Amino acid sequence: MVTTTPPGRPESPGAQHPPLVFTDPGGRQRSAPARFGPSAHRDAALPLRARRVLLGRREVQCVQVFLSRADAAHPAARALLDTEAGTALHLARALEGTPYPYLFPSVLGYELDAPEPFLLYAAPRGVPVGRTQVTSAADHRVFARDLALALCLLDGEGLVPRGISPATVHWDGTALQLWGLEGTVRVGRPRSPWGRAPYCSPEQRRGEGHVDARDAVWSAAQVLYQVVTGRAGPTDRAPEDLARHRALAGALPRAFAPAAAGRPTPAALLELLAPEDARRLLPVAAGAARTRHEAFDRTLEAKRRASEAVAGDPASGADGAAGAESAPGDVLCPYCLEEIRLDLSHLYVTDDRNQYQPLDLSGITNPVRRDDAMRAAVQRCAADPDFPDHYIPVPYLTHGRPLTVAMVGQSSAGKSHLLTQMIAEITDGGLKRYGVDWQSVNPEQHARFVRERVQPLRSGKVLAHTGSVHDFAQFVESLLLTDAHGRVRPVAFFDLGGEDLVRTDEVLRFLLGVDALVFVVDPVLALPLPQLDALRAYLRVEVDRDGDTAFDTVLDRLPRKGRYLETPAVMVLGKADLLRFQPPVDRWLEEGPTAAIGPDQFLAESADVHALLHRHAGQAWLRPFDAFRRCTLHVASATGGRESGGRYPAGARPRRVLEPLVSLLAMHGIIEAPGGAASFGVGREAQ
Repeated sequence: MVTTTPPGRPESPGAQHPPLVFTDPGGRQRSAPARFGPSAHRDAALPLRARRVLLGRREVQCVQVFLSRADAAHPAARALLDTEAGTALHLARALEGTPYPYLFPSVLGYELDAPEPFLLYAAPRGVPVGRTQVTSAADHRVFARDLALALCLLDGEGLVPRGISPATVHWDGTALQLWGLEGTVRVGRPRSPWGRAPYCSPEQRRGEGHVDARDAVWSAAQVLYQVVTGRAGPTDRAPEDLARHRALAGALPRAFAPAAAGRPTPAALLELLAPEDARRLLPVAAGAARTRHEAFDRTLEAKRRASEAVAGDPASGADGAAGAESAPGDVLCPYCLEEIRLDLSHLYVTDDRNQYQPLDLSGITNPVRRDDAMRAAVQRCAADPDFPDHYIPVPYLTHGRPLTVAMVGQSSAGKSHLLTQMIAEITDGGLKRYGVDWQSVNPEQHARFVRERVQPLRSGKVLAHTGSVHDFAQFVESLLLTDAHGRVRPVAFFDLGGEDLVRTDEVLRFLLGVDALVFVVDPVLALPLPQLDALRAYLRVEVDRDGDTAFDTVLDRLPRKGRYLETPAVMVLGKADLLRFQPPVDRWLEEGPTAAIGPDQFLAESADVHALLHRHAGQAWLRPFDAFRRCTLHVASATGGRESGGRYPAGARPRRVLEPLVSLLAMHGIIEAPGGAASFGVGREAQ
């Protein structure tokens, strides 16, 4: 049986414990002495535990919901606690200043990156209705009204509580309080099996279709039926005796429809149960906490007007040609950054001792065998005789000019982790939904990249800071991408070192050959939000109101012909897990990938991220968005949490790392976008 009221009393006053350190809902770090009672699982099927806490010198009664060290090592368990924390904090913000906070648990603080992550709540009101009785008809009306109100408020925020049951609905004799927030999910997400019969809806129990607000209406109806009758209802239909209970007969028959489409919405249920309260319900809109987007809209409108001037102009470089296969020609060597072309007399393969041996193709006449040999071969680059020996995979030189993607930002921004996870998502097939497939440029080099970077990071190891023989540009990896029309293009990824990005002619020559730029914003340096203060103190850094110097260096070196730069670009608010409860980051981190590109893809996310940076970081951090005609903004987390002792306790859990690259590929036409590549990122087909 689920319970939100943990048993037992806190330990005796003589028990000594270090102070409990947590972040309050406003983002400020707090510390207070605490005494703990024994813990118990809130639900035998879930890893979350709960215990009573006496907090502070006044020993205020609280409840701590937490994970043991063993359970915290599992990403799925941490995700449950993250969901509960995000929902509780979201509701606290959304309902502030309204009469309705009493309907939900009152969160006092949290610490979710600790070895034993936890949430701290004010003591619950009342007890679960599964352990008490709601006796009078007047109580039934108030109970039903409060439950329908809670559903309406959650629906207004686009949230659906999947955990409604007699064990998670509290009653104190005058008002209701809804717990079980760890099961909350956003409307429209694919359903997964959750909950117990009869309280979970039939489609939720089977995990079919997509989450609907009316899933919770079924659950609420089942709880109301049990409160009134003292027994559970059927698992797949309306109880046969509804008509005999006045409190249920008029409102609930449709709520037991076997499919969500046949049930009333939460608002319609409230209208049936308490029409006067439905009319008085204050409009708590999901947009109440959204930051204003006027500055974004003005900038975007100017870009749209500029798009009309460059549409269809091949000289602008904005036509989005996908770079289909072409005859071999000069390409930029990814190591020495000099131009190189295919030379069959300088090909090599590695032997069983991993030593380079010359490859002679003259004796291979079978075209299949010849192509296979070429795929595994490398060419020694002699473009710069003073540069150490280096070798280029032959496929890199035989599929037209590579599309060069450069990551820009200070070394603290987490570019290496983000890029590693981005490439890993590609090789996991993340681009297939957009009609794009991949192949390694060189199987041996790709296997080494996976072995040395992807596997350690996914297992939870923090990647070491990578150096390069070039001070400013490190080649990381290259892949062959095949679009929906069968056109193949190499894509090469570079990491531009932040502090090492010096102003030299070599930098300028490299930047002139870059096809796409990813500007990674470090929130610790950019955003003066209180929840980042403790991390800044630990890292001994301060907020930089002047923006990222690496951004400035790149922007200052790129020549422009008109008002805007035409190179496709994206901005990424990295390390977004640090802000996973901060609007609008909380919304976007939960968004899954779309099945296909739409005409306004990423514009809503761009507007939200722009507003966040504009409000808190200042215009200096938005300089790339102002400079590039086509530039989208994104949130992404390469690791899902903070490191501890050189590791990520629950492993690295990437979130939305591929979306920035999807935008860039759409701007280059490799992913087909409505309106064409030239207008992608400005949200309107260029006229």
